[in-house]
Amino acid sequence: MTPPGPSSGGRSAELLVAADRMLHADGRLSAGWLRVADGRIADTGSGVPPGTPDLTVPVLSPGFVDLHCHGGGSASYDAVTPEEVRTAIDAHRREGTLTTLVSLVSAEIDSLAEQVERLTELYAVGDVAGIHLEGPWLSPGHCGAHDPTVLTVPTPEDIDRLLAAGRVSDAGPSGGGAVRMVTLAPELPGGLDAVRRLADAGVVVALGHTDADEHDIARAVDAGASVATHLFNAMRPIRHRAPGPVPALLADERVVVELIADGQHVHPDVLAMAARSSRGGFALVTDAMAAAGSGDGDYLLGGLPVEVRDGTARVASTGSIAGSTLTMPAAVRTMVRAGIPLADALVAATAVPADVLRRRDVGRLETGRRADLVALDDDLTVLAVLRAGAVALRD
Repeated sequence: MTPPGPSSGGRSAELLVAADRMLHADGRLSAGWLRVADGRIADTGSGVPPGTPDLTVPVLSPGFVDLHCHGGGSASYDAVTPEEVRTAIDAHRREGTLTTLVSLVSAEIDSLAEQVERLTELYAVGDVAGIHLEGPWLSPGHCGAHDPTVLTVPTPEDIDRLLAAGRVSDAGPSGGGAVRMVTLAPELPGGLDAVRRLADAGVVVALGHTDADEHDIARAVDAGASVATHLFNAMRPIRHRAPGPVPALLADERVVVELIADGQHVHPDVLAMAARSSRGGFALVTDAMAAAGSGDGDYLLGGLPVEVRDGTARVASTGSIAGSTLTMPAAVRTMVRAGIPLADALVAATAVPADVLRRRDVGRLETGRRADLVALDDDLTVLAVLRAGAVALRD
């Protein structure tokens, strides 16, 4: 199913789109329509459209927004060339993810600075929404698929160097620097100072790969942290006399919790429990690595060999889960099967992560926003993808 309009990269003519179920800006899912003009949403409404639609679909959602993704289409975001990075971007665009942070795994500071500098060029032209540094300031006891030999404690000098490597004045859709989010373990020496330093610089601070207890979490959130990186994974588990980080993160209305809804990282029943109890809201993320959209095989995540078998990625040497092969529509389907209303699952893949990034141009089907649209069938499989009103890449 291909809507009218030019191919990817073009500017669309006016287009009227109707849906049996449309995710309205207020989070309702009901019949609706919108009009696209000059790459923006020009008008929206409920019920019957004011004219003959150019496109009618079962489900219409804003373009998906992914806060945590390492690659796809056999390519990784730590690649040397922009072409390889764009291969991964395109793999997820085909599945409706039109706004993405490129996530980098832990590495030596020199290497990370080089990677940030390369990716900043793609941020400056709007290909990516920014850079997410997942490490190297992580707990060695919860390193997951990160190389434990490169983990370190945060210092003001290293933080400032990486922020400087990604700083692009008046560039990118959000302005400011390309480093938009950093995941760290707040219990490390210098951890709370790092949270404050990053938050003061306008960076979203996420807590993850951590041995923090509930008290460490409370202090970190008070210092400015606002996201929980892939809740449950790579952190202390819940125990009845030692609750650890999870209950504190779910209970704090200042915190958005990431959920990897592939049914492998977290059981669907636990995903549903977390979604229903997250006071600050939940955001669906893929945490996808190069195998997403490519199939089983042998890959690299950072410098670590990863084996993907039956769709599950694991570090070859340890067996630890190494990211995912997830796409965003598959995450939405998992949440719906777990009993979460479709409207809530779509909001978690669109508006919630857009708000985390402070993006007011994407994430909602609202007049004036960029016409990033994903059309789904009744089985929640992608039918068509429009970015800024133009047909995005599809197979």
